[in-house]
Amino acid sequence: MVRFPLYLAAVLAVILTAGAWYAPFPGFGSSEVGLPSEIGPPSDTSLASAAEPSADTIPAGTADPTVTLIRIEGPISPVTTNYITRGLNRAREAGSAALVIELDTPGGLLVSTQDIVRLLFGTDVPTIVYVAPDGAQAASAGTFIAMAAHVAAMAPSTTIGAASPVTMAPGAQADTVMQQKLFSATESLIENIAQRRGRNVEWAISAVREGASATERQALELEVIDLIASSREELLEAVDGRVVEGAPLRTAGADIEEMPRNLAERFLGMIIRPELMLILLLVAIYGIMGEVTNPGAIVPGVAGVVALILLLYASAAMPINIAGFVLLGLAIALFIAEAFTPTFGLLIGAGTVAFFLGSLMLFQDFPEPMELPWEWLVPATILTAAFFVWIATAGLKAQFAATRTGIETLIGREAEVVDRVGPGGGRVLIDGEYWHARSDEEIAEGERSRIVGIDGLTMRVSPVRSEDIRPSPTPTP
Repeated sequence: MVRFPLYLAAVLAVILTAGAWYAPFPGFGSSEVGLPSEIGPPSDTSLASAAEPSADTIPAGTADPTVTLIRIEGPISPVTTNYITRGLNRAREAGSAALVIELDTPGGLLVSTQDIVRLLFGTDVPTIVYVAPDGAQAASAGTFIAMAAHVAAMAPSTTIGAASPVTMAPGAQADTVMQQKLFSATESLIENIAQRRGRNVEWAISAVREGASATERQALELEVIDLIASSREELLEAVDGRVVEGAPLRTAGADIEEMPRNLAERFLGMIIRPELMLILLLVAIYGIMGEVTNPGAIVPGVAGVVALILLLYASAAMPINIAGFVLLGLAIALFIAEAFTPTFGLLIGAGTVAFFLGSLMLFQDFPEPMELPWEWLVPATILTAAFFVWIATAGLKAQFAATRTGIETLIGREAEVVDRVGPGGGRVLIDGEYWHARSDEEIAEGERSRIVGIDGLTMRVSPVRSEDIRPSPTPTP
């Protein structure tokens, strides 16, 4: 059998699994902050109480107000929704004057964006989206989130816009019913957001329809955002006294309480990347295949199963294409069939094609910022094909190789002469055992001999010349 241990992969997979179980994933998909079935206006009373916390919510001896700050970097995903949910809960529990969302994103999942918009519309906590630091962007999904906040601000040298659905290029025509529905729904969503928050509706629609974008100064002039701020402190000073749903904000000189992502959010945010999901897929295939071809090795099987569990865990949070999963399952079945019924590469070829198409389709519903790059997909396919060619080749060699068992494995090894060996006989020592031996040539006591055959319980040996001396081969189990 072919051994394929994956000790390092097993250790890594176990560590990642432990990390997932160590920290719970609170609020994932929950409605603790008020996730209404329909977007509706928050009450003035609740906003006023959030903007002006009661004496019971302010720690004794603390005169300055506080704001809660969370930082969103990278694609928008269900992890982002959970993070904002926790941020809103923390801000409410702490009696914060507002929740500041520092945003820098190239876009993300439309479903997660819609969930976040509902959160921002339905919460009783004043929200401020701040596109920062310098050079950051609120592209695609980020545009919806920034415009949905009570206050939208941008740092210098930042951009906002380019909110076209990922299945359509800016300015392209919707050529299918599904694309038309997606385009219409997205356009209606951003139009409602702009109307709800009093922002530029015409520009908002153009950001979806034509992929329009704007710098921070253009966005301010177009009334897409409310202000420009160079720092967090300047932002809090600028929004102080601004009326949010009838209640003034009290943020001047506020203490900033930053709430980082928890371990579970960092972990899931890492493994939902298509590159990491592809690596987990490869570890799962190689590990399970290693266990199938070498039963009892344990480590490959454990690594493969753990990687598969992590892959399914990540897939539950992302829009994985089912057809891609089916093709990958077919690829695995073909590879396993090749290992047990060699077809001289026919099944490996079919499996490689199924693997490539499956991997390509598996992530096709991901938004553009989260697409699987070709420089990952092509090498992974080549590596997988090479791996199973090696497995098949080793299997064929094992099938056609002459099988030797028992004492036959001693042939070719060297033995020490303990009693002079000649045509009349003698004795040799090998592996701590004494054997009767004979040789066509005289071999003196203490010299080395090579076993060339076995007749019953007598070995046939030949002398080992000085130029022929080499380490005695180690017996194979």
